[in-house]
Amino acid sequence: MLDLSRRDAAKRLARFGALLAAGGLVGAPTIAPAQDDLVLARRPLVRYPEKTDLILLTSRPPQLETPMKYFDRAITPNEAFFVRYHVFPIPLEVDLATWRLRVTGRVDRPLELSLDDLKTKFPRAAVTAVNQCSGNSRGRFSPRVLGGQWGDGAMGNAEWVGARLKDILTAAGVRQGSVQATFDGLDKPAFPSVPDFVKSLDIARIMEDPDILVAYQMNGAALPMLNGYPARLVVPGWYATYWVKNLSEIEVVDQVFEKFWMKPGYRIPDNACGCVQPGTAPARTVPINRMTVRSFIASPVPGARVPVGRPVTLKGIAFDGGYGVQEVQLSADGGTTWRRADLGSDLGRYSFREWTATWTPAQAGPARVMVRAFNRIGESQGREPLWNPAGYLRNVIEHIDLQVG
Repeated sequence: MLDLSRRDAAKRLARFGALLAAGGLVGAPTIAPAQDDLVLARRPLVRYPEKTDLILLTSRPPQLETPMKYFDRAITPNEAFFVRYHVFPIPLEVDLATWRLRVTGRVDRPLELSLDDLKTKFPRAAVTAVNQCSGNSRGRFSPRVLGGQWGDGAMGNAEWVGARLKDILTAAGVRQGSVQATFDGLDKPAFPSVPDFVKSLDIARIMEDPDILVAYQMNGAALPMLNGYPARLVVPGWYATYWVKNLSEIEVVDQVFEKFWMKPGYRIPDNACGCVQPGTAPARTVPINRMTVRSFIASPVPGARVPVGRPVTLKGIAFDGGYGVQEVQLSADGGTTWRRADLGSDLGRYSFREWTATWTPAQAGPARVMVRAFNRIGESQGREPLWNPAGYLRNVIEHIDLQVG
């Protein structure tokens, strides 16, 4: 675990700024363990400030994936939490003496809030919630789609502490007839032709959900710079595209915001499955929002050799978009029979649910272990993966292949 003060981290980020700008790797690269897909195999591991070794997708902007070994537990360590930026350059340091979160637009009382204001002028709220990139597992789509070729590690679970967004907007006095709020961060594109990363949420959605936060703390510590310091939006149950990092401005508007990262960006087919026939385009689209049910086996690792006739402990996590995980099941016979896993502590309906199970292989040779989860309204994972052109919403039954004997 890296032990960096905020000042040391800022210095290191600044020192590596030239490398980032040049698209260079930060830290000496090693190679991630091979996976069952050639596109995802042999990806370099790199170490950025405040981070441990993460899997590199791109360095400009940074896209860093969490290795699967960190998903054998409910809480993802800050230093192992994935990183996803959309534009470059990104903020390398923040001066708290001058940083302010501005609340503007259709409000009676425009606000300029310091970090201390967020901590002292609003009730402290906490939620444990999964932050998952919309394109998590995109590298497994077939046919292939454009976009970052993530494996399964563009996700993480943390306890987030901050001020409720509804309390901030109430303090500002949202005017009647307001429709949405937009959210902008400190990351700014270098060229005018590149759209700034700005997202939006309905005012009604914000005011009815006390778990949407402007968070300033992550797992009991200040946010890492690469995960949004000094404050970020937290939208439990929804994909990470809405969780704007390094938050700097909230603007209340009187119409639906449809600039690039809301339309055409981050859209899914407008139907019940969010899918179309592979290789085709949807007739209509809507903004992506709630996460699907997912579950993963984190231990043993794919390809591991396990003994025949002796118990093998399996570990992993499951989650959904906010109803909560009801049950996790495993199969070692191709899905003919399923048995329940033991669930760990319930940290809340937005959180990873840790699970464990014991399996005793009966014969030597290759073996495949499958996992699926059910949430509290009966949603689960399908046997066949669904497809859409953006590579979103994956929730197929996952598996690992092992060698017995």
